[in-house]
Amino acid sequence: MNNVAVLGPIFFPFAGVIACLLLARSNRIQRFVGLAAMIAAWLSSLVVLAAVFDQGVQVYRVGGYSPPYGIALAVDLLNGLFGVMTSTVMTAGALYVVGSKDKCANYPAFMPLMLGMATGLAGAFYTGDIFTLFVFVEVMVMSSVGLTAISDNKLGLEAAIKYLLISALGSLFLLLGVGAIYASFGTLNLADIARALETGERPLLAQHAALMLMCAFLLKSAVFPFHFWQPDFHTTSPTAVSAMLSSVVVKVGVYGLIRLTTLLFIPESQILRLALLALGIIGIFFGGLGAFRTHDAKRMLAYSTFGQIGFILVGIGWGTPLALAAAIIYAMNHALIKSALLMLTGAVASRLTSKSAALAQLQGVGKEMKGVSLLYFVGGLALSGVPPLNGFISKLALVQGGIGAESWIALGLAVGGGILTLMYMMRTWQHVFHAEPEDVVNFRPYGDSLIAPAILIGLCVVLGVYATPLVSAAQMAAAQLGEPNLYITAVLGP
Repeated sequence: MNNVAVLGPIFFPFAGVIACLLLARSNRIQRFVGLAAMIAAWLSSLVVLAAVFDQGVQVYRVGGYSPPYGIALAVDLLNGLFGVMTSTVMTAGALYVVGSKDKCANYPAFMPLMLGMATGLAGAFYTGDIFTLFVFVEVMVMSSVGLTAISDNKLGLEAAIKYLLISALGSLFLLLGVGAIYASFGTLNLADIARALETGERPLLAQHAALMLMCAFLLKSAVFPFHFWQPDFHTTSPTAVSAMLSSVVVKVGVYGLIRLTTLLFIPESQILRLALLALGIIGIFFGGLGAFRTHDAKRMLAYSTFGQIGFILVGIGWGTPLALAAAIIYAMNHALIKSALLMLTGAVASRLTSKSAALAQLQGVGKEMKGVSLLYFVGGLALSGVPPLNGFISKLALVQGGIGAESWIALGLAVGGGILTLMYMMRTWQHVFHAEPEDVVNFRPYGDSLIAPAILIGLCVVLGVYATPLVSAAQMAAAQLGEPNLYITAVLGP
């Protein structure tokens, strides 16, 4: 099966990059071209996911070469769902840019870099080749660094340089892992590597490769203790960019960890999962307590991401089909909620002359913004896991996974840590939207557009009230992960 539609979510953003570069003199046209490219990518990701449901794993062999030779794109239910998640949030991000008042959004490089980020994300999820995964991750990283460096925030360049240096460490881990894999098995195709590892043979560098890949994916997901780059980088980025960074970019590492434990190093997965479970519990409390102590609304949401990724790692760490389904549901819902909350925070901050998201300056700024207050309130409840919103479905699925795994201590800690989310989200909502401003604040007449976050919050409500499609899809994806030969056979043949 050589389905050319698999190229769509990668090709359309890349074509948008070229088109936007040719239209560099017209920023307004650039924005709408970028939005059109992302809508096309979103529709393509839906087509690919529908094909996976209907026909099984979809494969596209680049250049017509049969794997393990050449590069193959392979989409099963896991990366099909992650592809839809990414294209949905990136499309909302492009829509936010259309109505953004940020000065940097007018730069000719802004939209091409954003589309470059979307290209790298889609390629990283869809590729069936581990070296091509490294290439697409680097495309995503360089685009993110460029977007942060040109931010209106004067600390953006410093944060971009910090992330560039720290990301180089993650790239080194990833490249060393890829090199160790190739030295051990003479192949870079994920399915071929999995088939070689199935035999039980472990050449000298094989298990070292597992450790290096795990460290690389933990760093890309900003998991404790690889977290230190994230708050500065996410806080100083333009709003549309920070919304992508905290919602979908960190999911590349989550995706890699799922593949590592369910497709590649299955015999070693028990040890890897114990480590992920411990790091997940630490992340839940570290992120929650860090969110309480921060001084910036965007930074608070960045610390919150530590905790939310921790919940996902707990699901992966339990490793049962029910827990893996919960991790997938959590990852999908978190992407929608977190991107919406960051956009809403940016929309409030954009009404200040300073555009600062510092809590001291945001006090009472949203007092007259009733619509934004309602959207933020709903988003905060969704992130906290309050019914009937999609965050509740995520938490409920995780609790069911913990009960199924009979991991009572970890489950109790996860549930207790979840209360922290409700506390810091409601505190911030009251501070921004209900407190009295300390000083006389001069607002801009209009802030950033609210269409994109309103759509995302609407999806949060819909996926909470009518959660069956996502839950069923995640359960099917988890069942497919439990049979890795389905992926291997689809790519390599019987």
